[in-house]
Amino acid sequence: MLATRDSLAPLRAQFTAPAGYLAACTAGLPTAGTRDAVAAEYSRRPDVDEYCRAVEATRAHFASLVGVATDRVAIGSQTSVQVSLIAASLPDGAEVLVPEHEFSSLVLPFVHAGRGVHVRPVPLADLAAEVTTATSLVAFSLVQSASGAVADADAICAAAARVGARTLCDATQAVGWMPVTAARFDALVCHAYKWLCAPRGVAFLTLSEDFARGLRPAHAGWYAGDDPWASCYGGDAPLAGCARRFDVSPAWQAFVGAEPALRAFAETDMTAVHAYVTALAASFRARLALPAPERASAIVTWPDAGGTDLARLSAAGITASGRNGSARVAFHVFNDLADVERAAAALGR
Repeated sequence: MLATRDSLAPLRAQFTAPAGYLAACTAGLPTAGTRDAVAAEYSRRPDVDEYCRAVEATRAHFASLVGVATDRVAIGSQTSVQVSLIAASLPDGAEVLVPEHEFSSLVLPFVHAGRGVHVRPVPLADLAAEVTTATSLVAFSLVQSASGAVADADAICAAAARVGARTLCDATQAVGWMPVTAARFDALVCHAYKWLCAPRGVAFLTLSEDFARGLRPAHAGWYAGDDPWASCYGGDAPLAGCARRFDVSPAWQAFVGAEPALRAFAETDMTAVHAYVTALAASFRARLALPAPERASAIVTWPDAGGTDLARLSAAGITASGRNGSARVAFHVFNDLADVERAAAALGR
């Protein structure tokens, strides 16, 4: 772990982490670059040109992180809005296969799509096996918010390909601590305020060219135009010929803060981040005698229906969370073995 930690020194230097912050899966800590950029932004007059540069730089950083061309990335502010774009383009009566206990932002747009669209939840472990010729779309989080379980993306994508179903991956709980290749999926969504430590209000949608051709730009506004500044008035402006046609108007100041954070992550080897954070999580599981997951995860959960363990962590000054009847902690680059020890000791382990 030491060699990995040394290779992460530039990224780790971006954080002044309070001891015991184990909640990157809820909200990431701001980087030094983000704090400086936001402070500078509010000390001067608005600069729209600078806002646009920050948006495009942030888009490019995300594209680099997930291994796609920049023109395959649309920007937004919420994943649920981006998912609803896909829900609106499904054929009438489509079946959407999802994991049980999936995060609601990935499910509710399909539940309320109308037109006979049917959502079928199944256990995550059975997701690939449950894909049938009736399935139009498989929508799943690469890392489950409630449990930290990492989906078998290879099996899911292979099963979908066999029957011609599309895949939508929510990578909000993955990008920032593990390598992610967006091109594996027809569509990928990600909000950057968790593991990418950006301000809330910065989200991304990547689309394959083939899938994008069948989507209707239902949220099109001036920023979706081929030339946004020539698309501010009227209804005859041509839309962008790439994924930018699915852009929504950006939350400018949020992108100003996001740009240095995403740049720091894009300049870091995600394989090294993955090795470091999953080693911390494994150490914590060992202290609590929890079984190892099938696929290594930076999120650790265990049953805590009454919230007793979460209360113990909070009393010890540790920031954690409770989800779906379990206690939940997350290990990120700003954590270390002292955080493992502190949390385990708070639980009497």
